[in-house]
Amino acid sequence: MLNRVVLTGRLTRDPELRYTGSGTAVCSFTVAVDRQFRNQQGNREADFINCVIWRKSAENFANFTHKGAMVGIDGRLSTRNYENNQGQRVYVTEVTVDNFALLEPRNASQGNQGNFNQNNNGGFGNQGFNNQNAFGGNNGFGAPQQPANNNAFGGNNGGVFDQNNSVDLGSLPFGNDDSDADSGQVNIDDQSAMSTDQKKPSSDQDDQGDHPSIDDVPF
Repeated sequence: MLNRVVLTGRLTRDPELRYTGSGTAVCSFTVAVDRQFRNQQGNREADFINCVIWRKSAENFANFTHKGAMVGIDGRLSTRNYENNQGQRVYVTEVTVDNFALLEPRNASQGNQGNFNQNNNGGFGNQGFNNQNAFGGNNGFGAPQQPANNNAFGGNNGGVFDQNNSVDLGSLPFGNDDSDADSGQVNIDDQSAMSTDQKKPSSDQDDQGDHPSIDDVPF
């Protein structure tokens, strides 16, 4: 089964870093992703997607990103549910992030933070992820297993160009083709072919007797 999500967008708020009862770091945030078309007013609408990231990656994400930062994330879609303090069953759909990338310099994203606030004043008030009861109590929220390193945004995963992989020259199909030539040995058939070539006159010498003389030319 395939369940992969790749997104690029801007954070609608500062990431919220918390720790579970067992000390596992978890960070929640919301990404605004522009749609590929415009509405009737000519404005480009956006989708606001809730995301969560775990462990050391959660701490790194919280330290290096902030509201308005442009990020790329790679993860999977996940669902959970829990019962809030009012006794209501709450269902949550979010992206569990495996890898992320910062898509612009940090100082540039800080400059965009002001523009993000001005252009979207109050626009994300009810769109963000409500975390008041998301990480406490019986909420169906557990740390996922360590994901595989399927990074959609680059990184050296030890591919075919790994310099630590050595090659045995003896296993190559052309490794010992020149062994006879280096030893100075000559095949008997090669000697007979050489002697035959020495005795055989050149084609130019054979053809010289057939050339006409100047007296044979009619004019």
